[in-house]
Amino acid sequence: MQLFIIAIGKGRTSPENSLAHNWLSRLQPTGQLIEVESKLPPGLNRNKDESRRLLSSVPEAAALGVLDPRGKDHSSEELAALICTWRDEGFRSACFAIGGADGHTNVLLQKASRIISFGSATWPHMLFRAMLAEQLYRANSILLGHPYHRAN
Repeated sequence: MQLFIIAIGKGRTSPENSLAHNWLSRLQPTGQLIEVESKLPPGLNRNKDESRRLLSSVPEAAALGVLDPRGKDHSSEELAALICTWRDEGFRSACFAIGGADGHTNVLLQKASRIISFGSATWPHMLFRAMLAEQLYRANSILLGHPYHRAN
């Protein structure tokens, strides 16, 4: 199953972007980062444009996990189980959408297969990408029975 992070903005040469790509490279060929940008200035229309661009980047036959602080917090094991469920239900890929500064529109949230939270803390956008990439690697390791993830 392919795993995609679809995120607003460009990571460019930030150390956090390198970290995200490092984790995703461990999932190759299945892990990918898709970056989308809105050319609109901040405001309500930009939020709508970002959500439209995120949705248009989701491949056909893909489950959509939308990252939002109002979503359900998942342990690493629960995230692995969710990916496994989507795979077993016939989804060819799973996409995890990270919105911009204003979050996601209701249209995008309603199209989500699952709304996922990483707790109530606010994280820097680029650091969050790296954290999500690591969790996708960890979930894959759990599903493969790899010792990277050790539950005590």
